[in-house]
Amino acid sequence: MVHGPHQRHWPGPLSAAVATLCDRLQPQVGPATAAGFRQVLHRLSAPLQVAVAGRIKSGKSTLVNALIGRRVAPTDVGECTRLVTRFQYGTVDRVEVVFRDGRKQVLPFDQHGMIPADLGVDLAAVSHLEAYLTNAVLRDLTVIDTPGLGSLDSASVRRTRELLGVGQEPPGELDPVSRDAVAGAEAVLYVLTQTVKADDEHALAAFTAATARREAGPVNAVAVLNKADMVEPDSVPGSDGSTWRAAGLVAARQATLLRPRVADVLPVIGLLAETAETGGFTSADARCLKDLAALDEETRETMLLSADLFVDWECAVPASDRRRLLERLDLYGVRSGVLAVTEDPEITAGALRRRILDASGLAAVRARLHTLFQARADGIKAAAALASVTALAHASGDPGERQRVHDAIEVLLARPEAHQLRLLEALTLVAGGTVTMPDDLAEEILRVGSTSDVGERLGLAGRPRTELAAHALERAGWWRSFASFGATPAQSRVAHVVHRAYFLLWQQLREGT
Repeated sequence: MVHGPHQRHWPGPLSAAVATLCDRLQPQVGPATAAGFRQVLHRLSAPLQVAVAGRIKSGKSTLVNALIGRRVAPTDVGECTRLVTRFQYGTVDRVEVVFRDGRKQVLPFDQHGMIPADLGVDLAAVSHLEAYLTNAVLRDLTVIDTPGLGSLDSASVRRTRELLGVGQEPPGELDPVSRDAVAGAEAVLYVLTQTVKADDEHALAAFTAATARREAGPVNAVAVLNKADMVEPDSVPGSDGSTWRAAGLVAARQATLLRPRVADVLPVIGLLAETAETGGFTSADARCLKDLAALDEETRETMLLSADLFVDWECAVPASDRRRLLERLDLYGVRSGVLAVTEDPEITAGALRRRILDASGLAAVRARLHTLFQARADGIKAAAALASVTALAHASGDPGERQRVHDAIEVLLARPEAHQLRLLEALTLVAGGTVTMPDDLAEEILRVGSTSDVGERLGLAGRPRTELAAHALERAGWWRSFASFGATPAQSRVAHVVHRAYFLLWQQLREGT
Protein backbone atom coordinates (compact mmCIF):
# COMPACT_ATOMS: atom_id res chain seq x y z
CA MET A 1 0.00 0.00 0.00
CA VAL A 2 1.33 3.43 -0.94
CA HIS A 3 1.08 5.98 1.83
CA GLY A 4 0.49 9.53 0.66
CA PRO A 5 1.89 12.56 2.45
CA HIS A 6 -1.48 13.15 4.15
CA GLN A 7 -1.29 9.77 5.85
CA ARG A 8 2.04 10.24 7.59
CA HIS A 9 3.59 12.83 9.85
CA TRP A 10 6.40 14.79 8.20
CA PRO A 11 8.95 16.95 10.07
CA GLY A 12 8.01 19.97 7.95
CA PRO A 13 7.15 21.34 4.50
CA LEU A 14 10.40 20.30 2.79
CA SER A 15 9.98 16.68 3.89
CA ALA A 16 6.35 16.80 2.79
CA ALA A 17 7.42 18.09 -0.63
CA VAL A 18 9.96 15.28 -1.03
CA ALA A 19 7.31 12.77 0.07
CA THR A 20 4.94 14.10 -2.59
CA LEU A 21 7.74 13.76 -5.16
CA CYS A 22 8.31 10.12 -4.16
CA ASP A 23 4.60 9.32 -4.36
CA ARG A 24 4.29 10.95 -7.78
CA LEU A 25 7.37 9.19 -9.16
CA GLN A 26 6.55 5.67 -7.96
CA PRO A 27 4.32 4.79 -10.95
CA GLN A 28 7.01 6.14 -13.32
CA VAL A 29 9.90 3.93 -12.14
CA GLY A 30 10.67 0.24 -12.01
CA PRO A 31 9.57 -2.05 -9.13
CA ALA A 32 12.97 -2.04 -7.40
CA THR A 33 13.25 1.75 -7.45
CA ALA A 34 9.64 2.11 -6.31
CA ALA A 35 10.35 -0.20 -3.36
CA GLY A 36 13.32 2.01 -2.49
CA PHE A 37 11.10 5.08 -2.64
CA ARG A 38 8.73 3.47 -0.12
CA GLN A 39 11.67 2.98 2.24
CA VAL A 40 12.55 6.65 1.76
CA LEU A 41 9.00 7.59 2.74
CA HIS A 42 9.27 5.47 5.85
CA ARG A 43 12.54 7.14 6.91
CA LEU A 44 11.13 10.59 6.18
CA SER A 45 8.32 10.09 8.68
CA ALA A 46 10.57 8.52 11.34
CA PRO A 47 12.31 10.55 14.07
CA LEU A 48 15.70 12.08 13.31
CA GLN A 49 18.48 9.54 13.80
CA VAL A 50 21.61 10.66 15.66
CA ALA A 51 24.59 8.31 15.96
CA VAL A 52 26.79 8.69 19.05
CA ALA A 53 30.31 7.73 18.03
CA GLY A 54 33.87 7.98 19.29
CA ARG A 55 36.83 6.05 20.61
CA ILE A 56 36.49 3.14 23.05
CA LYS A 57 36.19 4.28 26.69
CA SER A 58 35.38 7.84 25.63
CA GLY A 59 32.11 7.63 27.58
CA LYS A 60 29.68 7.27 24.68
CA SER A 61 27.17 5.03 26.46
CA THR A 62 27.25 7.17 29.61
CA LEU A 63 26.34 10.17 27.46
CA VAL A 64 23.60 8.18 25.70
CA ASN A 65 22.04 7.39 29.08
CA ALA A 66 22.18 11.06 30.08
CA LEU A 67 20.56 12.21 26.83
CA ILE A 68 17.78 9.63 27.11
CA GLY A 69 17.35 10.27 30.83
CA ARG A 70 17.50 6.61 31.77
CA ARG A 71 20.39 4.30 32.63
CA VAL A 72 19.73 1.69 29.97
CA ALA A 73 22.91 1.46 27.85
CA PRO A 74 25.64 -0.68 29.47
CA THR A 75 28.76 1.34 30.24
CA ASP A 76 31.04 -1.54 31.22
CA VAL A 77 32.80 -3.47 28.46
CA GLY A 78 30.65 -6.48 27.59
CA GLU A 79 28.65 -8.14 24.83
CA CYS A 80 26.26 -5.24 24.33
CA THR A 81 28.96 -2.61 24.01
CA ARG A 82 30.28 -4.54 21.00
CA LEU A 83 27.02 -4.07 19.08
CA VAL A 84 25.24 -1.20 17.38
CA THR A 85 22.18 -0.38 19.50
CA ARG A 86 19.30 1.80 18.32
CA PHE A 87 17.24 3.44 21.08
CA GLN A 88 13.81 4.43 19.84
CA TYR A 89 10.30 5.12 21.10
CA GLY A 90 7.99 2.19 21.76
CA THR A 91 4.76 1.60 23.64
CA VAL A 92 6.29 -1.39 25.46
CA ASP A 93 9.82 -1.46 26.87
CA ARG A 94 11.74 -4.29 25.24
CA VAL A 95 14.98 -5.27 23.52
CA GLU A 96 15.00 -6.93 20.09
CA VAL A 97 18.08 -8.86 19.05
CA VAL A 98 18.19 -8.61 15.25
CA PHE A 99 20.16 -11.39 13.57
CA ARG A 100 22.01 -11.14 10.29
CA ASP A 101 19.56 -13.51 8.63
CA GLY A 102 16.63 -11.24 9.54
CA ARG A 103 15.35 -13.18 12.57
CA LYS A 104 14.43 -11.28 15.74
CA GLN A 105 14.45 -12.36 19.35
CA VAL A 106 12.67 -10.30 22.02
CA LEU A 107 14.29 -9.91 25.44
CA PRO A 108 13.18 -8.02 28.54
CA PHE A 109 15.42 -5.46 30.17
CA ASP A 110 17.27 -6.77 33.21
CA GLN A 111 16.25 -6.18 36.82
CA HIS A 112 18.01 -2.80 36.80
CA GLY A 113 16.19 -1.67 33.65
CA MET A 114 19.27 -2.08 31.46
CA ILE A 115 20.02 -4.11 28.35
CA PRO A 116 21.03 -7.58 29.61
CA ALA A 117 24.78 -8.04 29.93
CA ASP A 118 24.49 -11.58 28.57
CA LEU A 119 22.24 -11.89 25.51
CA GLY A 120 22.40 -15.68 25.48
CA VAL A 121 22.96 -15.85 21.71
CA ASP A 122 25.85 -16.29 19.28
CA LEU A 123 27.17 -12.73 18.98
CA ALA A 124 28.69 -13.41 15.56
CA ALA A 125 25.18 -14.03 14.20
CA VAL A 126 23.79 -10.73 15.55
CA SER A 127 23.35 -7.70 13.31
CA HIS A 128 22.35 -5.14 15.95
CA LEU A 129 20.02 -4.42 18.87
CA GLU A 130 16.79 -2.44 18.83
CA ALA A 131 15.85 -1.01 22.24
CA TYR A 132 12.28 0.32 22.53
CA LEU A 133 11.48 2.66 25.42
CA THR A 134 8.35 4.52 26.52
CA ASN A 135 10.43 7.67 26.70
CA ALA A 136 9.24 11.10 25.57
CA VAL A 137 12.73 12.16 24.40
CA LEU A 138 12.70 9.35 21.83
CA ARG A 139 9.46 10.47 20.19
CA ASP A 140 11.45 12.97 18.12
CA LEU A 141 14.93 11.45 18.24
CA THR A 142 16.34 7.98 17.65
CA VAL A 143 19.73 7.59 19.34
CA ILE A 144 22.21 5.08 17.91
CA ASP A 145 24.93 3.90 20.30
CA THR A 146 27.99 2.51 18.51
CA PRO A 147 30.99 0.37 19.49
CA GLY A 148 34.16 2.38 19.95
CA LEU A 149 36.88 3.12 17.46
CA GLY A 150 40.21 1.81 18.71
CA SER A 151 38.63 -1.32 20.19
CA LEU A 152 40.68 -4.49 20.33
CA ASP A 153 37.60 -6.32 19.12
CA SER A 154 37.82 -6.22 15.31
CA ALA A 155 34.12 -7.05 14.89
CA SER A 156 33.13 -4.06 17.06
CA VAL A 157 35.42 -1.77 15.10
CA ARG A 158 33.88 -3.03 11.86
CA ARG A 159 30.36 -2.28 13.08
CA THR A 160 31.28 1.28 14.00
CA ARG A 161 33.20 1.80 10.78
CA GLU A 162 30.21 0.49 8.82
CA LEU A 163 28.00 3.06 10.52
CA LEU A 164 30.35 5.97 9.89
CA GLY A 165 31.51 4.84 6.45
CA VAL A 166 35.11 4.35 7.61
CA GLY A 167 36.95 1.65 5.69
CA GLN A 168 33.89 -0.06 4.27
CA GLU A 169 34.09 -3.73 3.47
CA PRO A 170 34.11 -4.68 -0.25
CA PRO A 171 30.70 -4.58 -2.00
CA GLY A 172 28.52 -7.47 -0.95
CA GLU A 173 30.48 -8.14 2.25
CA LEU A 174 27.92 -6.44 4.49
CA ASP A 175 24.55 -8.18 4.61
CA PRO A 176 21.37 -6.14 3.95
CA VAL A 177 20.06 -6.41 7.53
CA SER A 178 23.25 -4.96 9.00
CA ARG A 179 23.33 -2.29 6.32
CA ASP A 180 19.76 -1.25 7.17
CA ALA A 181 20.63 -1.20 10.88
CA VAL A 182 23.43 1.32 10.56
CA ALA A 183 22.30 3.24 7.47
CA GLY A 184 20.40 6.49 7.70
CA ALA A 185 22.13 8.17 10.64
CA GLU A 186 21.29 11.71 9.67
CA ALA A 187 23.54 13.35 12.26
CA VAL A 188 26.53 12.44 14.42
CA LEU A 189 27.37 13.35 18.00
CA TYR A 190 31.07 12.60 18.24
CA VAL A 191 32.61 12.00 21.67
CA LEU A 192 36.20 13.15 22.13
CA THR A 193 38.67 12.98 24.99
CA GLN A 194 41.51 15.45 25.53
CA THR A 195 43.63 14.25 22.61
CA VAL A 196 42.21 14.22 19.08
CA LYS A 197 43.71 11.16 17.41
CA ALA A 198 44.08 10.29 13.76
CA ASP A 199 41.15 7.89 13.64
CA ASP A 200 38.90 10.55 15.22
CA GLU A 201 39.67 12.83 12.30
CA HIS A 202 39.38 9.98 9.80
CA ALA A 203 35.99 8.93 11.15
CA LEU A 204 34.60 12.47 10.91
CA ALA A 205 36.13 12.95 7.46
CA ALA A 206 34.63 9.66 6.27
CA PHE A 207 31.17 10.63 7.55
CA THR A 208 31.47 13.92 5.70
CA ALA A 209 32.67 12.18 2.54
CA ALA A 210 29.84 9.64 2.74
CA THR A 211 27.23 12.39 2.85
CA ALA A 212 29.01 14.29 0.08
CA ARG A 213 28.79 11.23 -2.16
CA ARG A 214 25.04 11.35 -1.73
CA GLU A 215 25.02 14.70 -3.55
CA ALA A 216 22.44 16.41 -1.35
CA GLY A 217 23.46 14.81 1.94
CA PRO A 218 23.89 17.33 4.76
CA VAL A 219 26.87 17.59 7.07
CA ASN A 220 25.53 17.40 10.61
CA ALA A 221 28.14 16.71 13.23
CA VAL A 222 28.79 18.18 16.64
CA ALA A 223 31.41 16.92 19.07
CA VAL A 224 31.72 16.92 22.83
CA LEU A 225 34.86 16.92 24.96
CA ASN A 226 33.76 14.32 27.50
CA LYS A 227 35.34 13.86 30.94
CA ALA A 228 36.00 17.59 30.99
CA ASP A 229 36.82 17.32 34.70
CA MET A 230 39.97 15.39 33.77
CA VAL A 231 41.54 18.47 32.14
CA GLU A 232 44.34 19.83 34.34
CA PRO A 233 43.98 23.64 34.60
CA ASP A 234 47.74 24.10 35.07
CA SER A 235 48.34 22.58 31.62
CA VAL A 236 46.09 25.09 29.84
CA PRO A 237 47.29 28.70 29.55
CA GLY A 238 44.56 31.18 30.35
CA SER A 239 42.50 28.81 32.50
CA ASP A 240 43.08 30.85 35.68
CA GLY A 241 43.06 27.63 37.69
CA SER A 242 39.49 26.75 36.67
CA THR A 243 38.90 23.19 35.46
CA TRP A 244 35.80 24.16 33.51
CA ARG A 245 37.48 27.14 31.86
CA ALA A 246 40.43 24.91 30.94
CA ALA A 247 38.06 22.36 29.39
CA GLY A 248 36.34 25.12 27.43
CA LEU A 249 39.67 26.31 26.02
CA VAL A 250 40.66 22.74 25.05
CA ALA A 251 37.25 22.24 23.39
CA ALA A 252 37.67 25.49 21.47
CA ARG A 253 41.07 24.33 20.17
CA GLN A 254 39.56 21.00 19.13
CA ALA A 255 36.75 22.80 17.33
CA THR A 256 39.28 24.83 15.36
CA LEU A 257 41.22 21.67 14.50
CA LEU A 258 38.15 19.71 13.38
CA ARG A 259 36.28 22.41 11.45
CA PRO A 260 34.58 22.19 9.05
CA ARG A 261 33.98 18.53 9.98
CA VAL A 262 32.07 19.53 13.11
CA ALA A 263 29.98 22.57 13.87
CA ASP A 264 31.20 22.83 17.46
CA VAL A 265 32.95 21.06 20.34
CA LEU A 266 31.39 21.45 23.78
CA PRO A 267 32.79 20.33 27.16
CA VAL A 268 30.68 17.90 29.18
CA ILE A 269 31.06 15.56 32.15
CA GLY A 270 29.04 12.55 31.10
CA LEU A 271 29.21 10.79 34.48
CA LEU A 272 27.68 13.75 36.32
CA ALA A 273 25.04 14.14 33.62
CA GLU A 274 24.11 10.46 33.77
CA THR A 275 23.93 10.42 37.58
CA ALA A 276 21.79 13.55 37.74
CA GLU A 277 19.45 12.69 34.87
CA THR A 278 18.83 8.98 35.47
CA GLY A 279 17.98 8.96 39.18
CA GLY A 280 21.48 7.96 40.24
CA PHE A 281 21.74 10.77 42.78
CA THR A 282 19.73 9.88 45.90
CA SER A 283 18.82 11.49 49.20
CA ALA A 284 21.48 9.25 50.81
CA ASP A 285 24.08 10.81 48.49
CA ALA A 286 22.86 14.27 49.47
CA ARG A 287 23.27 13.38 53.17
CA CYS A 288 26.78 12.11 52.46
CA LEU A 289 27.71 15.41 50.79
CA LYS A 290 26.36 17.31 53.82
CA ASP A 291 28.38 15.10 56.16
CA LEU A 292 31.51 15.80 54.09
CA ALA A 293 30.79 19.53 54.16
CA ALA A 294 30.63 19.33 57.95
CA LEU A 295 34.26 18.13 58.15
CA ASP A 296 36.95 20.72 58.78
CA GLU A 297 38.23 22.39 55.62
CA GLU A 298 41.78 21.03 55.88
CA THR A 299 40.50 17.43 56.09
CA ARG A 300 38.14 17.95 53.14
CA GLU A 301 40.85 19.45 50.95
CA THR A 302 43.25 16.64 51.77
CA MET A 303 40.65 13.96 50.97
CA LEU A 304 39.82 15.61 47.66
CA LEU A 305 43.42 15.46 46.43
CA SER A 306 42.97 11.94 45.04
CA ALA A 307 40.46 9.12 44.76
CA ASP A 308 42.52 6.89 47.07
CA LEU A 309 42.71 9.53 49.78
CA PHE A 310 39.00 10.27 49.46
CA VAL A 311 38.05 6.64 50.10
CA ASP A 312 40.80 5.59 52.52
CA TRP A 313 41.16 8.66 54.74
CA GLU A 314 39.81 8.06 58.23
CA CYS A 315 36.90 10.35 59.05
CA ALA A 316 33.35 10.29 60.40
CA VAL A 317 31.80 9.62 56.97
CA PRO A 318 31.65 5.84 56.25
CA ALA A 319 34.09 4.70 53.55
CA SER A 320 31.31 2.74 51.79
CA ASP A 321 29.27 5.93 51.40
CA ARG A 322 32.28 7.78 50.03
CA ARG A 323 33.03 4.97 47.59
CA ARG A 324 29.48 5.07 46.27
CA LEU A 325 29.61 8.85 45.93
CA LEU A 326 32.92 8.64 44.08
CA GLU A 327 31.49 6.11 41.61
CA ARG A 328 28.57 8.42 40.84
CA LEU A 329 30.22 11.84 40.89
CA ASP A 330 34.00 11.44 40.80
CA LEU A 331 36.07 13.99 42.67
CA TYR A 332 34.97 16.99 40.60
CA GLY A 333 31.31 16.26 41.26
CA VAL A 334 31.93 15.67 44.96
CA ARG A 335 33.76 18.98 45.19
CA SER A 336 30.90 20.75 43.34
CA GLY A 337 28.35 19.18 45.68
CA VAL A 338 30.26 20.04 48.84
CA LEU A 339 30.65 23.63 47.61
CA ALA A 340 26.90 23.86 47.04
CA VAL A 341 26.27 22.65 50.61
CA THR A 342 28.76 25.09 52.15
CA GLU A 343 27.06 27.93 50.25
CA ASP A 344 23.59 26.80 51.39
CA PRO A 345 23.60 24.34 54.33
CA GLU A 346 19.81 23.93 54.02
CA ILE A 347 19.93 22.94 50.35
CA THR A 348 17.56 20.09 49.46
CA ALA A 349 18.49 16.86 47.69
CA GLY A 350 16.56 18.01 44.60
CA ALA A 351 18.40 21.32 44.47
CA LEU A 352 21.72 19.50 44.92
CA ARG A 353 20.88 17.24 41.97
CA ARG A 354 20.19 20.32 39.85
CA ARG A 355 23.51 21.86 40.87
CA ILE A 356 25.31 18.67 39.85
CA LEU A 357 23.45 18.64 36.54
CA ASP A 358 24.46 22.27 35.97
CA ALA A 359 28.08 21.33 36.68
CA SER A 360 27.94 18.59 34.02
CA GLY A 361 27.48 20.94 31.04
CA LEU A 362 24.67 18.76 29.65
CA ALA A 363 22.27 21.69 29.24
CA ALA A 364 24.57 23.39 26.73
CA VAL A 365 25.00 20.14 24.79
CA ARG A 366 21.24 19.60 24.64
CA ALA A 367 20.65 23.17 23.49
CA ARG A 368 23.25 22.78 20.75
CA LEU A 369 21.79 19.47 19.62
CA HIS A 370 18.38 21.11 19.40
CA THR A 371 19.68 24.07 17.39
CA LEU A 372 21.86 22.02 15.06
CA PHE A 373 19.74 18.90 14.64
CA GLN A 374 16.18 18.88 15.92
CA ALA A 375 15.24 22.41 14.87
CA ARG A 376 16.61 21.63 11.40
CA ALA A 377 15.15 18.12 11.18
CA ASP A 378 12.93 19.02 8.23
CA GLY A 379 15.82 20.16 6.03
CA ILE A 380 18.17 17.42 7.24
CA LYS A 381 15.71 14.62 6.51
CA ALA A 382 14.54 16.12 3.23
CA ALA A 383 18.12 16.47 1.97
CA ALA A 384 19.00 12.92 3.00
CA ALA A 385 15.83 11.63 1.34
CA LEU A 386 16.59 13.45 -1.92
CA ALA A 387 20.07 11.98 -1.85
CA SER A 388 18.59 8.49 -1.48
CA VAL A 389 16.12 9.11 -4.29
CA THR A 390 18.95 10.22 -6.57
CA ALA A 391 21.06 7.19 -5.65
CA LEU A 392 18.15 4.81 -6.29
CA ALA A 393 17.54 6.28 -9.74
CA HIS A 394 21.23 6.01 -10.66
CA ALA A 395 21.37 2.42 -9.44
CA SER A 396 18.45 1.40 -11.64
CA GLY A 397 20.54 1.51 -14.81
CA ASP A 398 17.59 2.97 -16.75
CA PRO A 399 18.58 6.32 -18.39
CA GLY A 400 14.94 7.35 -18.83
CA GLU A 401 14.13 6.67 -15.21
CA ARG A 402 17.23 8.54 -14.09
CA GLN A 403 16.26 11.57 -16.19
CA ARG A 404 12.67 11.63 -14.91
CA VAL A 405 13.89 11.61 -11.32
CA HIS A 406 16.52 14.27 -12.04
CA ASP A 407 13.96 16.58 -13.69
CA ALA A 408 11.50 16.19 -10.81
CA ILE A 409 14.20 17.01 -8.24
CA GLU A 410 15.29 20.10 -10.19
CA VAL A 411 11.70 21.38 -10.24
CA LEU A 412 11.47 20.92 -6.47
CA LEU A 413 14.83 22.63 -5.83
CA ALA A 414 13.82 25.60 -7.95
CA ARG A 415 11.26 26.63 -5.33
CA PRO A 416 12.43 29.47 -3.03
CA GLU A 417 11.44 27.50 0.08
CA ALA A 418 13.73 24.65 -1.02
CA HIS A 419 16.85 26.81 -0.96
CA GLN A 420 17.78 25.29 2.39
CA LEU A 421 18.47 22.04 0.55
CA ARG A 422 20.78 23.84 -1.88
CA LEU A 423 22.61 25.36 1.08
CA LEU A 424 23.02 21.99 2.76
CA GLU A 425 24.41 20.60 -0.46
CA ALA A 426 26.89 23.48 -0.75
CA LEU A 427 27.92 23.02 2.86
CA THR A 428 28.54 19.33 2.24
CA LEU A 429 30.65 20.00 -0.85
CA VAL A 430 32.86 22.40 1.10
CA ALA A 431 33.11 20.34 4.28
CA GLY A 432 33.84 17.20 2.27
CA GLY A 433 36.63 18.87 0.35
CA THR A 434 34.94 18.53 -3.04
CA VAL A 435 35.03 22.33 -3.34
CA THR A 436 38.03 24.02 -1.71
CA MET A 437 37.46 27.33 0.07
CA PRO A 438 39.71 29.54 2.20
CA ASP A 439 39.33 28.61 5.87
CA ASP A 440 37.46 31.76 6.86
CA LEU A 441 34.92 31.35 4.05
CA ALA A 442 34.49 27.64 4.77
CA GLU A 443 33.74 28.47 8.40
CA GLU A 444 31.25 31.13 7.34
CA ILE A 445 29.43 28.66 5.09
CA LEU A 446 29.33 26.16 7.95
CA ARG A 447 27.86 28.78 10.28
CA VAL A 448 25.22 29.94 7.79
CA GLY A 449 24.14 26.39 6.97
CA SER A 450 24.45 24.61 10.31
CA THR A 451 22.02 26.30 12.67
CA SER A 452 18.42 27.48 12.77
CA ASP A 453 19.00 30.64 14.82
CA VAL A 454 19.19 33.72 12.58
CA GLY A 455 21.58 35.62 14.85
CA GLU A 456 23.95 32.66 15.08
CA ARG A 457 23.79 32.12 11.31
CA LEU A 458 24.98 35.69 10.84
CA GLY A 459 27.59 35.48 13.61
CA LEU A 460 25.79 38.25 15.51
CA ALA A 461 23.75 36.42 18.15
CA GLY A 462 21.70 38.74 20.34
CA ARG A 463 22.14 41.84 18.15
CA PRO A 464 19.18 44.06 17.05
CA ARG A 465 17.13 43.02 14.02
CA THR A 466 18.13 46.13 12.06
CA GLU A 467 21.81 45.31 12.52
CA LEU A 468 21.22 41.70 11.49
CA ALA A 469 19.36 42.81 8.36
CA ALA A 470 22.10 45.24 7.35
CA HIS A 471 24.77 42.58 7.84
CA ALA A 472 22.81 39.98 5.86
CA LEU A 473 22.45 42.40 2.94
CA GLU A 474 26.15 43.35 3.08
CA ARG A 475 27.23 39.68 3.05
CA ALA A 476 24.80 38.89 0.24
CA GLY A 477 26.48 41.55 -1.87
CA TRP A 478 29.97 40.34 -0.96
CA TRP A 479 29.22 36.73 -1.94
CA ARG A 480 27.62 37.83 -5.20
CA SER A 481 30.78 39.79 -6.08
CA PHE A 482 32.98 36.85 -5.08
CA ALA A 483 30.92 34.52 -7.27
CA SER A 484 31.35 36.84 -10.26
CA PHE A 485 34.94 38.02 -9.93
CA GLY A 486 37.04 36.12 -7.38
CA ALA A 487 35.98 32.49 -7.49
CA THR A 488 36.80 29.39 -9.47
CA PRO A 489 33.81 27.87 -11.34
CA ALA A 490 33.20 25.37 -8.52
CA GLN A 491 33.54 28.05 -5.86
CA SER A 492 31.24 30.30 -7.86
CA ARG A 493 28.41 27.74 -7.76
CA VAL A 494 28.73 27.53 -3.98
CA ALA A 495 29.03 31.30 -3.64
CA HIS A 496 25.77 31.88 -5.55
CA VAL A 497 24.02 29.56 -3.09
CA VAL A 498 25.47 31.42 -0.09
CA HIS A 499 24.54 34.78 -1.67
CA ARG A 500 20.96 33.56 -2.03
CA ALA A 501 20.92 32.34 1.59
CA TYR A 502 21.96 35.77 2.87
CA PHE A 503 19.45 37.49 0.60
CA LEU A 504 16.62 35.32 1.92
CA LEU A 505 17.74 36.03 5.49
CA TRP A 506 17.63 39.76 4.70
CA GLN A 507 14.11 39.42 3.33
CA GLN A 508 13.05 37.45 6.41
CA LEU A 509 14.47 40.08 8.77
CA ARG A 510 13.07 43.00 6.79
CA GLU A 511 9.58 41.49 6.74
CA GLY A 512 9.78 40.62 10.43
CA THR A 513 9.05 36.91 9.94
